[in-house]
Amino acid sequence: MNTSVSDRTATGAAAPAPVVATAPARPDAAAWPDVARGPRASALRTGVTRRIVQRALAALPLRVLYGDAPVTGDEGPLLRVHDPEAFFGRIGADGLIGFGESYMAGEWDADDLVGVLTVLASRLTSLVPRPLQSLRGVWTRRRPGAQRNTLDGARQNIHRHYDLSNGLFALFLDRSMTYSSAVFRRRPAAWDDLPDAQHRKIDRLLDLAGVGEGTRLLEIGTGWGELALRAAARGARVVSVTLSQEQRELAVERIARAGHADRVSVELCDYRQVTGVYDAVVSVEMIEAVGEEYWPVYFEALARLVAPGGRIALQAITMPDARMRATRTTYTWIHKYIFPGGIVPSAEAIDRCAASAGLRVRESDGYGGHYAETLRLWRERFTARSAEVAALGFDPVFRRMWEFYLAYSEAGFRAGYLDVRQLLLTPATPTQDGERR
Repeated sequence: MNTSVSDRTATGAAAPAPVVATAPARPDAAAWPDVARGPRASALRTGVTRRIVQRALAALPLRVLYGDAPVTGDEGPLLRVHDPEAFFGRIGADGLIGFGESYMAGEWDADDLVGVLTVLASRLTSLVPRPLQSLRGVWTRRRPGAQRNTLDGARQNIHRHYDLSNGLFALFLDRSMTYSSAVFRRRPAAWDDLPDAQHRKIDRLLDLAGVGEGTRLLEIGTGWGELALRAAARGARVVSVTLSQEQRELAVERIARAGHADRVSVELCDYRQVTGVYDAVVSVEMIEAVGEEYWPVYFEALARLVAPGGRIALQAITMPDARMRATRTTYTWIHKYIFPGGIVPSAEAIDRCAASAGLRVRESDGYGGHYAETLRLWRERFTARSAEVAALGFDPVFRRMWEFYLAYSEAGFRAGYLDVRQLLLTPATPTQDGERR
């Protein structure tokens, strides 16, 4: 599935009408063992789960159809459970991982998937009755040690997501090949607004970092090279590091085609192994892949690599601090299938880690609604080009998995459970009494 990307593929012609991927009757057991195997909960546990889940859903602004039974609820989007026994069995066995796997298996559906998931996300902490929340550990698992972001582990974790296929990402990203939140001039946005909105986001970060003629810029997390291209066009000299071989190959190709190969170096390198000193450091939505265990190391690297008086601009997805603390060790559907080893920090965690490394957050601007809009455009594009995704070799379970991932993420921002922030950090300066300001 290593597919090269032409300009036509990256920009995309007019998208075909939306096609919703359907799961196969029998998922490939070798590729999707837990989806194919089905629920593993006992009849007792499935029955208890059924009562808890039905009661929780009945309290929400949702309509629910369980098999052939009448629709329950009077308002809200419709959640259609095709196989109630499997649906409750998976949730009983694996909680929210089972909920996601049940969607991948085609056991439930929704005409408005984002609407259903937004209702759930907005009430996530209250879905389970308080007396039963102490039993949360029964349904949750701890993150596997194999997903720790050691030097080897980080390479494997990045490989699993970002090296899927450049062709896959080109099908739903805009021509800038930018895989992070845009900043729109207006909302709701149209597809044609996305390239400008991505450039607006990048330019705001470069302005925040003070990037201009002659700036020595380090970018941690290359993506497909668009930020490095725009920095080079300003006259900066850029070193960009990535752990994705696929991304590096296309970024190098795009940079050479734009005539900036003399100004930009893209290196396959872990941020912990970068050397040198830079006037500015920019990192876009990379901290989410670092892992809580390594946040102090990440901020120490930022402090080590930025010159005195230099500036660091970050774009980071965040969640509320209390929620982050409550779920920091939980193994989720996202970890299992989309972003192994990742964790979304809180703004407070960023402040704490930055301060410990001798850095200070000078500016912090949140705009989560823009990410919801970015994800909507990606999701609609991905769904509309389902046949082309299939032509790259991705089966129906994969397509449903990615539909769920994009909708799940969009719902998190629409519900306010997630936010995205642009932050300016600078080295703290010592005062006369020895404190750092």
